[in-house]
Amino acid sequence: MPDRHGGHDDRLLDALSELEPVLFDGPLWRVVREGRSVIDASRGAGRWNELKQSVLYGSELPDGAIAEMHYHLNQGQPVFPSRIRHTLYELRARMDRTLSLLDMDALVQLGVDTARYREMLYDRTREIASAAEFLGFNGLIAPSARWDCNTIVIFLEGFDLDEIAELSSTPIDWRAWRQKNMRSQ
Repeated sequence: MPDRHGGHDDRLLDALSELEPVLFDGPLWRVVREGRSVIDASRGAGRWNELKQSVLYGSELPDGAIAEMHYHLNQGQPVFPSRIRHTLYELRARMDRTLSLLDMDALVQLGVDTARYREMLYDRTREIASAAEFLGFNGLIAPSARWDCNTIVIFLEGFDLDEIAELSSTPIDWRAWRQKNMRSQ
């Protein structure tokens, strides 16, 4: 007999089922390496996706998107890579069934250890995203771990890519961004 819960924790499914989906219809910012399409799914697993999930990550603020990419580029590197080129895109997306987790209290209710949220401890957030997609949410909004703003995640399985429009693009000057922002971090 097939598992009717998709292998998800019943308590998590119940908790997410109580949350009303919201409409997201607005801008988001995304950083993409030169040569990749702005709507290519993120590669590998992340905070809000298991390896098998195809997602597009964005941020509600330009610096939020840049800070997230900066963090990942800087991991395990004694020197920040200077030859990689990235572009900051402003997109507009529409998701009619978005899971809204706009503050840390919402994450605590779902079992996330918010004291360690900035760390790369993704098990619970991945479970939440997988269960949300299973329940028919087409994305989520949650606090960023890298900047004072929210992260916007679009679950691409079954998502109509025509609901994403590119508004603008700007090459990232990593040196200038680091000089401006690394003092405050």
